[in-house]
Amino acid sequence: MFIGELSRRTGVSTRSLRYYEQQGLLRPQRRASGYREFDESDVAAVRRVRILLAAGLNTDLIREVLPCTAEEGAILAPTCEEMAQDLKHERERLSRSIEQLQAAHAMLSSIIHAGEAIIAGSATTDRDGSSVADASTTPPAASVGWSRHSTTSGTR
Repeated sequence: MFIGELSRRTGVSTRSLRYYEQQGLLRPQRRASGYREFDESDVAAVRRVRILLAAGLNTDLIREVLPCTAEEGAILAPTCEEMAQDLKHERERLSRSIEQLQAAHAMLSSIIHAGEAIIAGSATTDRDGSSVADASTTPPAASVGWSRHSTTSGTR
């Protein structure tokens, strides 16, 4: 089958399939015309690659572990002891990343909360009771809008 048929059968774009080939995850035969020719086993290989990508593995690790995978229903199972160890190390790496992201999330929440308290404290009310910002306590950046692309030096 040609790349378009593999794409249709797997739901993966032809661009991604070419990338998988470039990364050594697929090894199609080449016709004299240069066209890629895939076989039925490539459909299963693409499915395994997608599962491993969804599990957070990068293509370098997938290239190493792909030959040691067996499909067990909707999931994969390691068939080599080394692969099981590699996957455990990868899970530990993901756990550390999750912990770091959770700490960053908590810090960002604290910053947002502190900013909301400052902004809420700088609001005053006018004669009719509606809330207005006190220009003397509102920082200049807040009065014109904050841009994540602005810098203190004006250069990037």
